[in-house]
Amino acid sequence: MEPVQEQRRPWVVGVSGASGTPYAAAVLRGLLAAGESVDLVVSRAARLTLLDETGISFRDARWREDLAEWLARGADGKPDAFGGDAVDVSDVRHWAAGDLAAGPSSGSYPVKGMLIVPASTACVAGVALGLSKDLLQRAASVTLKERRPLVVAVRETPLSGQTLKALVALDEAGAVVLPASPAFYAGATHIQDLVDFVAGRVLDAAGVPHRLYRRWEGELGGSRTG
Repeated sequence: MEPVQEQRRPWVVGVSGASGTPYAAAVLRGLLAAGESVDLVVSRAARLTLLDETGISFRDARWREDLAEWLARGADGKPDAFGGDAVDVSDVRHWAAGDLAAGPSSGSYPVKGMLIVPASTACVAGVALGLSKDLLQRAASVTLKERRPLVVAVRETPLSGQTLKALVALDEAGAVVLPASPAFYAGATHIQDLVDFVAGRVLDAAGVPHRLYRRWEGELGGSRTG
């Protein structure tokens, strides 16, 4: 009998249409820096948000080049914000949001879990109801039914009662509901620091190691030292 070869087991990253594409970019950079594989699903609405927030058109035919350009931008939209070193996107696989026959649409497709960053209220409602209107929602539903980690970084304020009910339903189904709510004890001096804090908390929830923010060590004033 031939030995079983190790399978690629990526994290599925879903990007919905909420404002906050810098959060998604920071999470993607963190996953790739940790040596993780990524399957990427960008909704149609998210493409419009990405264009509005960064000026980048995310195109199916040139997704790899567009992704590399996106990940090179800082939270302030400036290109080459991370020293000019290109992010290696060779272990990223992109699936079109309309492709309901894609790998992540099936529970037999091997993945570690799914991170939805940012998650719009429409996305939250669709996943909570199990609508599966596109691949992003279908992959999230599969993640829940297979009892895999699902982190939902909701980005909206204020939250309506209906959205709160949907978030409770996701929590009860086993998802981690993680509002995109940056903290300031880490000593943020730039918008990127606030974005990286939220991205770091997403990776914490997924159990992925990173060095995106200064952790609390039980000492007041720690953000003003070092």
